[in-house]
Amino acid sequence: MAVYTHLTTEELAEFVAHYAVGALRSAKGIAEGVSNSNWLIETAGGRFILTIYETRTDREGLPFFLGLLDHLAEKGGPVPRVIHDRDGAAFRRIHDKPAALIEYLPGVAPDRPDPAQAHAVGAALARLHRDAVDFGGTRRNTMDLPEWRRLLSGCGADGLDRIDPALESLVEPELTALERDWPSGLPRGIIHADLFPDNVLMLGDEVTGMIDFYFACEDLLAYDFAITHAAWAFDKGGGFRPEIAAALAQGYQSQREFARAEKNALPMLGRGAALRFVATRAWDWLHTPADAVVTRKNPMDFARRLAFYRDAGEEAFAL
Repeated sequence: MAVYTHLTTEELAEFVAHYAVGALRSAKGIAEGVSNSNWLIETAGGRFILTIYETRTDREGLPFFLGLLDHLAEKGGPVPRVIHDRDGAAFRRIHDKPAALIEYLPGVAPDRPDPAQAHAVGAALARLHRDAVDFGGTRRNTMDLPEWRRLLSGCGADGLDRIDPALESLVEPELTALERDWPSGLPRGIIHADLFPDNVLMLGDEVTGMIDFYFACEDLLAYDFAITHAAWAFDKGGGFRPEIAAALAQGYQSQREFARAEKNALPMLGRGAALRFVATRAWDWLHTPADAVVTRKNPMDFARRLAFYRDAGEEAFAL
């Protein structure tokens, strides 16, 4: 989440008037995240998140993203409902960009998850994979391995060196290895693809909301677990937390058992998950507009996780 597109109070009120949620009372821009512009909206009818979809979000994929939320909410999953406008549309346009109003869910994103929270998140991810089996939509992963190379190449001849002198020498051999050895033939389905702690709301050990589905797509289910592992199983200093890794795996397998081939592939998938976020964060580090209300994220956090997965292999997952 972030704010790239700036709206006046009058523009916000006019947008909200298209929904049966009551008049606008307050609106506050949300600076966290990097992909879209977001506001916390309060109306006479409650609290909502207004999202304007910026360039990285696949705008043609919006019917998929929002339809998936509708589907998972109908299944009783912990996801926000899409608020449809008075004409039944899931999104509208503002400043010639698509925008949607989403239910605000209670809960707090865990700052330092404990094992019970990690277990609950692993189980919630597996449930998402299960509940999405009969979802009729499909979307390819637009943030796949070729896109990682494109983003990293777009950082320029010296861009990675300007971020950190060690980055280029780490990234290129890993890209080559992943392009050569990326797993195939594993179970596929709809994945979240971005289930970081700040995309999970919790009350105690209960998952009350999984949010920010705008990278959701069809891909390897075990890759989605690897992304979640890379996002949750390390502390802010980059140290590996094996108790969190174990709880995530136990929680996931309480709802869906990994096939043997998936377990064998997880070390490579972990390297890919880490490199995916090195690529997007490096691009954002170098290309974020100076006037954007956004918190840039250091790609070296995931460069260190990439090196860990490369060196630790299957011990990182201990399944």
